[in-house]
Amino acid sequence: MPFSPSLLSPSSSVSQFLPRFPNATRFNVVTPRSRAATIVAASVTDLAGVDSTTIAVLGGGSVAALAAMVSLTDPERRRKLQAEEVGGGDKEVVREYFNSTGFERWRKIYGDTDEVNRVQKDIRLGHAKTVENTMLMLTEDRSLAGVTVCDAGCGTGLLSIPLAKEGAIVSASDISAAMVAEAEMKAKSQLPPGNIPRFEVNDLESLSGKYDTVVCLDVLIHYPQNKADGMIAHLASLAEKRVILSFAPKTFYYDILKRIGELFPGPSKATRAYLHSEADVERALRKVGWKISKRGLTTTQFYFSRLIEAVPM
Repeated sequence: MPFSPSLLSPSSSVSQFLPRFPNATRFNVVTPRSRAATIVAASVTDLAGVDSTTIAVLGGGSVAALAAMVSLTDPERRRKLQAEEVGGGDKEVVREYFNSTGFERWRKIYGDTDEVNRVQKDIRLGHAKTVENTMLMLTEDRSLAGVTVCDAGCGTGLLSIPLAKEGAIVSASDISAAMVAEAEMKAKSQLPPGNIPRFEVNDLESLSGKYDTVVCLDVLIHYPQNKADGMIAHLASLAEKRVILSFAPKTFYYDILKRIGELFPGPSKATRAYLHSEADVERALRKVGWKISKRGLTTTQFYFSRLIEAVPM
């Protein structure tokens, strides 16, 4: 599922006045120590505009100034209310969101419609680089013909379809029935009948089987670290040769941006957003016998995602 792949709450207008990064349109791709495709997920934004006066007032040191307000908010209380409304925890919130307003929003972002704003277009570009870099990582050593791949959290099929075009045998799943239906429709329109991935509606923890490679892009952002640890362990148990993950990296700066976004939740509901430190993800992998072999980072102005490949120790 899309990162999902978010540092800011989905409808927060604050994103409009965050400072530009110096390399806002540049993607860093590194190789073997360095050669990992570098990736990132800042999930979510259907952002309202703000007027130029507000932008001027908040320019320059806006992040530092707004950071002081973080302690006055209670995003966890808002998150608990979301969960109560759908009768469950993070998983139920994610399922409900991506079967309703989230599906419509992200179908536009991941599609080719012009009905997106500047921020959404930037996220579209960032996620496209995530998929491109993942494909480079998967194909740099060998062909994908006949390789079994689990695309966990497939969203609208942006990775599943290119994998199938390269000859991989793809099993694709998503917690959202709406996303799976969209992905399957796109696959049938772009692929010959014999190459269509096997799609199913399922959450990460319920997946089964054995695969050469397991890929999970921009999904962990929806879950706290204690849940993510179990998900990472389960995904690793399904893989025989490699696991590829992307997640929103937890650094002091990105964490502040996320918290600032929570000051401006906006009118539309969204999933909770969790950042993960690379050290925590690496620890979860090592605990179940895997080590990181490649890593990297991709950033645009509003999209940040760490990409790692892990192999058995």
